[in-house]
Amino acid sequence: MKIRINEEERDVPEGASVADVVETLSLNPKFIAVEVNLELIPRGEHASHKLSAGDQLEVVTLVGGG
Repeated sequence: MKIRINEEERDVPEGASVADVVETLSLNPKFIAVEVNLELIPRGEHASHKLSAGDQLEVVTLVGGG
């Protein structure tokens, strides 16, 4: 199925979760925030939040500094 990740169209398997997408992007889930259709998905719900065709994800990497 097709979804959009940070404005880029991608194919993911039917039934993919937010956690599945994060894993395919090789990102550490501790250092990112994910919105699906403008709704922030808490990290603890990434594995249970299933995606649907046409969903739009924004994945933001958290950066610390001073």
